[in-house]
Amino acid sequence: MAEALKPHLSTILWLVPLLPLLAGGITAFLPDRHGKTASRIALGALFVSCLISIGAFICALHPAEGEKIILHTASTWFVFGDVALKVGLLLDPMSAAMAAMVTFVAFWIFVYSTGYMSKEKRFGRFFCFLSLFCGAMLMVVLSNSLLLLFMAWELVGLASYLLIGFYFEKPSAAAAAQKAFITTRVGDMAFFLGMIWLYGHTDTMLFYDHGKGLLESGALASMAGVTTVGGLTVSAAASLLLLVGAMGKSGQVPLHTWLPDAMEGPTPVSALIHAATMVAAGVFLVARTHPIFMSCGATGWPLTATAWIGGITALYAACVALGQNDIKRILAYSTVSQLGFMMIALGTGGVAAAMFHLIAHAFFKALLFLSAGSVIHGCHDEQDIRKMGGLRTEMPKTFIVYAVGMMALAGFPFIFSGFWSKEAVLHSAMGWKGGFGPFALAVCAALLTAFYMTRQALLVFFGKPRTPGVHHPHESPPVILVPLFVLAGGAMLLSVIGTPAWPWFEEWVNGESAHFDISLLWSAAALKLVGLSLTLVTVGVTASWFVYRNPSTDSNAPDPLGRKLGGVWGFLGAGMGFDALYDKAIIAPLAFIAGGVDVLERQIFVPMMAMAESAIKLMGRLTGATDEKGLNDGFNGVCSGLQNQADAVSDSQSGRPQSYLRAIGLAMSVLLILYFWLSA
Repeated sequence: MAEALKPHLSTILWLVPLLPLLAGGITAFLPDRHGKTASRIALGALFVSCLISIGAFICALHPAEGEKIILHTASTWFVFGDVALKVGLLLDPMSAAMAAMVTFVAFWIFVYSTGYMSKEKRFGRFFCFLSLFCGAMLMVVLSNSLLLLFMAWELVGLASYLLIGFYFEKPSAAAAAQKAFITTRVGDMAFFLGMIWLYGHTDTMLFYDHGKGLLESGALASMAGVTTVGGLTVSAAASLLLLVGAMGKSGQVPLHTWLPDAMEGPTPVSALIHAATMVAAGVFLVARTHPIFMSCGATGWPLTATAWIGGITALYAACVALGQNDIKRILAYSTVSQLGFMMIALGTGGVAAAMFHLIAHAFFKALLFLSAGSVIHGCHDEQDIRKMGGLRTEMPKTFIVYAVGMMALAGFPFIFSGFWSKEAVLHSAMGWKGGFGPFALAVCAALLTAFYMTRQALLVFFGKPRTPGVHHPHESPPVILVPLFVLAGGAMLLSVIGTPAWPWFEEWVNGESAHFDISLLWSAAALKLVGLSLTLVTVGVTASWFVYRNPSTDSNAPDPLGRKLGGVWGFLGAGMGFDALYDKAIIAPLAFIAGGVDVLERQIFVPMMAMAESAIKLMGRLTGATDEKGLNDGFNGVCSGLQNQADAVSDSQSGRPQSYLRAIGLAMSVLLILYFWLSA
């Protein structure tokens, strides 16, 4: 199959993003009553994209010796002056794995959505937005052009705005959509500036172009050899701008505040945004442009900033997740934290570790969000974990798949992918020469992850029901459960390719061949990190068990941990005050300025414009009177007089020669008489 597909890859690969985009375009014109037709078109398009992506993935499994790039294309898009702007697609292990993951996970989210969203009036429009979202994300991961990537990046932002605000009649959903769109624009502007800077120095937007691309040795050496603002090299300055763009999309502190609010969208949207698509885009951008970051040195400013921002984000979000009570909001902050882990790996040189954690996270976080949706569906739209309890007996199948996702995220050994992917991140951070800080932050965040995920599981599925608000919980239908079991299987099976005994994924991404060696599991370095990971998850789970093993049956009772933390608990529940800080430091001043401009406009400019309008109208009337009664009448009178004289002269011109001769004779007679009279 791979050999038969390879000659046609350059053509067929375009279908991977174009089919979902085309499905989105077609379903946009379908009336709401044809929602099922729209869902079938969307599912069919994504299914074909998934098949092609898997075929491309198979082609990428066996690259030529020492060669990571399977395919890169460059076609002229348009020409201005002597410059031809080119775009194209890129297939390497990183993009092949991402395309296969996005299409596979998104397909099962689509299937889940056919059941979860079946009663929505705008069912078809929902699938239109989903298709647009997936098509844009697939273009991001397959682009060989920074410009094409940026265009798809912006389309991802548009689709996220539409999906987060799908319930736009709710003020909170509309506000969350606006918040996500505006916050990510901050990062996008930095991305745009970085892209312009790179193009201005290298005259290319292509990543690979037969030795002339941005990620190839000539351009990298050129960017690293020229200094710019503040003594930074071009590569360092551009890398920092690209990092800010990634921070916006991947919810890194301080541009993270939009991501928890994205929970206002439907649950499938939360799974898609927080697992397989939008938030992964920022991490992928840094991974794709990592050679530019590395050209500044392994401990240069760009990678150091990436590692520390990731570490701070991982620990911050893990702390805040402790104080949340909304089942989806806990998972949202967990996503922020896990994205921080990926940034730590990228900053410390572990690109393969970051990508492995990204892909593993896509499976178990999509599983967790969809499982949370199943819980919400079974509990009649209740989302407060304090009002749940005892659901493992009422929803046993949902409990099983949720437990798989929870254990993968918490890092349970050894059959869960999250254990090995997180261990790979810790391994990368521990060996970094830039300092011990990011590793320490990652360790603390991993411990807290095990704690808050165990807390959520205990409050939702164990104990007894704690509120009359959740009436008769019921298990979800097969259309919801089947995708959950598929994703649960993926979250477990991925563990096979990331163990120290067979680090297949890491070696494959790096263009090398992996060999199975069971003895590597017993090496000193592996045992050290495995022991650390085991200790973290054991301590976290045990501590949470002791705190929450006997929760109160009263849903209004204070949280056991909250009683011990006092005011800190409220601080964590409020997200450590970032939203309040932004309200006071940014939104309030802007609102004040806007209010001042509004008052200035209404009280000064509008009256002044009215006065100016009246004055101009008065001048118009005076000018009209002067023009019509004075200038026009006078001019018309002069013209009439001239016309009368002209008519008289015209009448004298009879056109008969006899008349003209008589006039000449008469004139000559008069002249002769005057001559003789004057001579005498």
